[in-house]
Amino acid sequence: MPRSTLTLALVQQSDQSSAAANLDDCEAAIRAASIRGCRLVLLQELHNGPYFCQVEEPSLFDLAESIPGPTTERLSTLARELELVIVGSLFERRAAGLCHNTAVVLDSDGSLVGIYRKMHVPDVPGYHEKFYFTPGDLGFNPVDTAVGRLGVLVCWDQWYPEAARAMALAGAQLLLYPTAIGWDPTDTPEEQSRQLDAWVTIQRGHAIANGLNLAACNRVGHEPDPSGVTAGIRFWGNSFVCGPQGEIIAQADDQSPKLLVAEVDLARTEQVRRIWPFLRDRRIDAYGDLGLRYRD
Repeated sequence: MPRSTLTLALVQQSDQSSAAANLDDCEAAIRAASIRGCRLVLLQELHNGPYFCQVEEPSLFDLAESIPGPTTERLSTLARELELVIVGSLFERRAAGLCHNTAVVLDSDGSLVGIYRKMHVPDVPGYHEKFYFTPGDLGFNPVDTAVGRLGVLVCWDQWYPEAARAMALAGAQLLLYPTAIGWDPTDTPEEQSRQLDAWVTIQRGHAIANGLNLAACNRVGHEPDPSGVTAGIRFWGNSFVCGPQGEIIAQADDQSPKLLVAEVDLARTEQVRRIWPFLRDRRIDAYGDLGLRYRD
């Protein structure tokens, strides 16, 4: 049985201008996390490069790679050497013209024990992901690892309570969200504050509704729009870990890269669900309409 107390690290990064430099930065952070006693490391969404989805450019499909592939091989070597679990996030090339936004889970023995393909794919200003990513087709299935059963989701998934619930119903012990989200620099400070508060609040809500610890790892720093049409995105960082009652355990700021280390107690799920038995009291007989797009 895995230990109930888990020390984990979130690697909040800014883009280092090349895949090689970004992976070197990831490796340095993973090694630092190991020195600090971490048994699980969560990397941010699409950590190998800039957030390229600000524009629709066919040549950017060249950034995609196979899974298994060079990045999973490097992360696997680190996981095996340091005896920790690593969750990464890649632009997966599945076939010619068929790609996914995919999280990968490397266990502490270096084995690739699971992948999750992003289910909810946005197409909103600055985030043209539908041009690049096919929606996931693997469902919401937690991954068993040496540190427990991980419910791995990706970025836009974090706005959907159904995704977190589905992972919880499949036995996830911890919810993890690699993320790339930020502000339009032209938005007012008030609007930026509302957006950040909404992002943190809804994920804390997922933790509460499911009685689970949760970690969200976001990138940080300004990335220009390659087309020059917009002001780009200033990624707001604020990577955080919260407990099963939504309590903030650790949180980074919005300014700088950060190796955020936190300790969570996975056994608290049992304790919290005994006093807040939301799963017990769900009216599963009355939720049929949730399968509809909208109830007209």
